[in-house]
Amino acid sequence: MASEHSYKEYDLELEAVRAKVLKMGGLVEENILSAIESLKKDDVDLANKVIKIDEKVNGLEMEIDEDASRIIAKRQPAAGDLRMIISILKSITDLERIGDEATKIARTAIRVNENPNIKKIKIGEIKLMVEAVHSMLKTVLDSFARLDISKTIEIAKKDEAVDDQYRATIRELLTYMLEDSKAISVSLELLVVVKALERIGDHCKNISEHIVYAVKGTDIRHSTIKEMKKTIAE
Repeated sequence: MASEHSYKEYDLELEAVRAKVLKMGGLVEENILSAIESLKKDDVDLANKVIKIDEKVNGLEMEIDEDASRIIAKRQPAAGDLRMIISILKSITDLERIGDEATKIARTAIRVNENPNIKKIKIGEIKLMVEAVHSMLKTVLDSFARLDISKTIEIAKKDEAVDDQYRATIRELLTYMLEDSKAISVSLELLVVVKALERIGDHCKNISEHIVYAVKGTDIRHSTIKEMKKTIAE
């Protein structure tokens, strides 16, 4: 009975940590959308709110790190559960970095607002990237909640598409700057934003790989999509 009680207690502890990860993911998702909105509407108050919420994200990362470390020390989890905890610790690092990228976008909104010589950034130019990385984050958080690896390939392909969009946008911005010196300031700020979006896509892909490690016990980092398919199908 004591052993059964201990297992139930352990499961509750692990689920509590997973719940905190999803809470952290929800804050990060909200912050990405708010950061883009602050840029779109030239809203400094919203941009500052993003920066403030990122402090909560950082706090949650530290909490989860502490909780997971305590579980390892106290419970000495077996292989499967240990993989889950390692996956959680790696995932929260990526979520925290996604939060940092949202903050970079918010700070860009503030700089653009404060500098009268910079033209307002047109969000339409990066709309596809915004939609793609938001979709990736929603998908990967759902995958984490369900421990579902069926969307791993989809996320990897979307990350490749985001990388393609990033490179195309960079080429366009360089062309703008060469053709019109007045476009240099706004183009440099937009470069910060598209780089942040590209990095968010990378971090989402990383999280999907951590989930595969938790479920399958296989490290698929640096694998091709063909190799990923094989691992997931096994």
